[in-house]
Amino acid sequence: MPGIVIVGVQWGDEGKGKATDLLGERTDWVVKFNGGNNAGHTVVIGDEKYALHLLPSGILSPGVTPVIGNGVVVDLGVLFQELEALDARGIDTSKLKLSANAHIITHYHRTLDKVQERFLGKRQIGTTGRGIGPAYADKINRVGIRVQDLFDESILRQKVEGALDQKNHLLVKVFNRRDVTVDEIVDDLLSYADRIRPMVCDTGLLLTEALERDEVVVFEGGQATMLDVDHGTYPFVTSSTATAAGAASGSGVGPNRLDRIVGIVKAYTTRVGAGPFPTELFDEDGTWLREGGHEFGTTTGRERRVGWYDAPITRFATRINGITDLVLTKLDVLTGRPTIPVCVAYDVGGERFDEIPVSQSDFHHAKPILEEFPGWTEDITGARTFEDLPQNAQDYVLALEKMSGTRISVIGVGPGRDQVIVRHDLVS
Repeated sequence: MPGIVIVGVQWGDEGKGKATDLLGERTDWVVKFNGGNNAGHTVVIGDEKYALHLLPSGILSPGVTPVIGNGVVVDLGVLFQELEALDARGIDTSKLKLSANAHIITHYHRTLDKVQERFLGKRQIGTTGRGIGPAYADKINRVGIRVQDLFDESILRQKVEGALDQKNHLLVKVFNRRDVTVDEIVDDLLSYADRIRPMVCDTGLLLTEALERDEVVVFEGGQATMLDVDHGTYPFVTSSTATAAGAASGSGVGPNRLDRIVGIVKAYTTRVGAGPFPTELFDEDGTWLREGGHEFGTTTGRERRVGWYDAPITRFATRINGITDLVLTKLDVLTGRPTIPVCVAYDVGGERFDEIPVSQSDFHHAKPILEEFPGWTEDITGARTFEDLPQNAQDYVLALEKMSGTRISVIGVGPGRDQVIVRHDLVS
């Protein structure tokens, strides 16, 4: 069972990096297949904490070959900043592979992202301002710059000229910004050409050959299901396919190669950026969850919005992704609560919805119907088997499992690499 997809169930920040790291010693390849440096994975190894944004978290595991797939948009400056930071800490980054078909984030993408977001005013999406959306827009509009273009200066210059034809009019006449010259973009991109050349290849072929050898390939999704451009809370979503379906198209392997779909879900819910969030808390419970869970963005440092566990969202993600296993993270954060509320359905104008409403407007106005579960006070950070957990914690996990539509195979009980309970093997 070599092809394993890891996807976020909620709105991101569920702990996907830790799940990938958990598989590390049994994994041969880890692939980032969507997004860019607009999301962060935090991995704790011993006393060391690593915050990754563009690189797949498997780069921290010796023996694993990390891959950035064609579905990713790449900020080359960020890429080398991360590589240099890891090199300085003694992490071997020499195995990194980069798809020749991945699109590049340029200076004008970052500029447009920021000015367009400000232009929206109260209708802001809550982007990270890192150029992700404009880069994907160029990809779909067929005026994007791909990694392979850096190796042909003539082609690169033509493509940059084509991309800037309209953008400079927009920057100057609408947003009152200076125009961007072709030379400054071309010179900047060419400065990376020799450095990236050794890592660029046909990553789809490489991964397919690895799967044919029965090597274990982990496809690591960025963002999460509820931020997917098709199935998320549109328009408050990311610009790429963040569901399991994106693993095939974003890495260049056939969908029949994806054997297991692992969904990562927090024991409560968080969100960064604008958009509907039915279980969101604005009181002392929200402050307690945010501080206890250290809920501040890895990439932006922004406070995350926090709320109780939302079972309809997990059921939706299980169905959309075909999830076979759930990894429940941050169960330890709930320690100390006398009772723990869980959203089991929604109330929309007096009508009960057991599943996510079809209408985005209805979902925006949805109020959570909560069911209370007994809490626990015992420290669970040292638990390593399910039976080590207090009975109320066990009951809470089993209740979530029943409501969520698939089994909970792994439980996170602390930030450390070893602070997990494995109920079912994710590989065999």
